[in-house]
Amino acid sequence: MSRTVGRGARWGARVALALFWLLHWLPLPVLAAAGWLLGTLAWPLARSRRRIALINLRQCFPQWSEAQRRALARDHLRWLVRSLLERSLLLFASSARLQRLIRVEGDLQRAERTGQPTMWLLPHFVALEFIGPVALLGQRRPVVDVYQAQPNPVFDAALLRARSRHNPTQAILVERAEGVRPVLRAMQKDGAIFCNAPDMDFGRKDSAFVPFFGVPACTLVSPARMARSMGLQVQTVVMEILPWGRGYVARLGEAPEGFDDPDPSAAAAAWNRWLEARILERPGQYLWVHRRFKNRPDGLPRLY
Repeated sequence: MSRTVGRGARWGARVALALFWLLHWLPLPVLAAAGWLLGTLAWPLARSRRRIALINLRQCFPQWSEAQRRALARDHLRWLVRSLLERSLLLFASSARLQRLIRVEGDLQRAERTGQPTMWLLPHFVALEFIGPVALLGQRRPVVDVYQAQPNPVFDAALLRARSRHNPTQAILVERAEGVRPVLRAMQKDGAIFCNAPDMDFGRKDSAFVPFFGVPACTLVSPARMARSMGLQVQTVVMEILPWGRGYVARLGEAPEGFDDPDPSAAAAAWNRWLEARILERPGQYLWVHRRFKNRPDGLPRLY
């Protein structure tokens, strides 16, 4: 992918990374408090993201009052900004420190123990990126991760390093533009765990419109189809930020009930039902600023 940015943008990225390096030395409770404060101050400034979040919340929670939806959007912005500051830990903190901060609940070694090809389903909660150290430090199977290349090559290189630095020989990074073939090859040849985050609107290809909080949402059918055709064992993984800088929790669970349905649309709907339940457990931490309803069924108006 060609990425040409000006010298000023490159220097700006280097300055930002230097700031992140300074931030990572702070105790996590201090870093968390700073993120919470900045997230509160960002509410009047983040007009575009605020608008997207409120549109999503009006669609998903029409029974709520506007005041309730705005309160949740404010809460989400605080969690989001906090997660952005805490990515300084992903960029620079030692493996030992991250292991102290992250608690794992569930069967992290299942793929290693069974030897079966495995897919982890990862919804977009704000702590999603912390799955990297969980996977690379907690078990010995290779991990294949699909990433979106950044336009700024300085940021791109830093983020790629952050995704693999805890165990570079075990991390297999595939750029989204490369398609699914390198993922399949890594799973078949190397026995890699596929970290799959399919809960965004990736376009109509390989997707179906199935309910998400009662709203038809363009949802990938390929994860369930892949799991069925390749005989994958499926685990869900929810990454959660704990309040007051107490660290993070990775919760590994079973495949959503109905995810093995031979009807791809029914399997996708089962994934969305499971996701709805997880969102209601921690609504402020779900990524409401994503254009989840970007694609709409024919005849329905655009939302954004």
